[in-house]
Amino acid sequence: MIITINNDDGTTTYDVNNIEDDSVKQEATVIVQKVGNLQVVIEALDFASRTHRANLEELLKSRDEAIVDTPEPQAEETQEEESTNE
Repeated sequence: MIITINNDDGTTTYDVNNIEDDSVKQEATVIVQKVGNLQVVIEALDFASRTHRANLEELLKSRDEAIVDTPEPQAEETQEEESTNE
């Protein structure tokens, strides 16, 4: 099994099948499987999250009574007023 690790030091490729110590080889294989499983879960959660957000947006589009007016940021005007007052 070929493993490529990318980090700050660069890219290193390993062949787990070439590890002579069977316990180390087995541990490396288990860790690779765990990482793979976690990656699948991350992708599934991302997909589910995007789907729920889209469903919520679609649901709320027709709910005018739920819209809240939010004031626009006044930071630029306040800075301009302060520099004019000096």
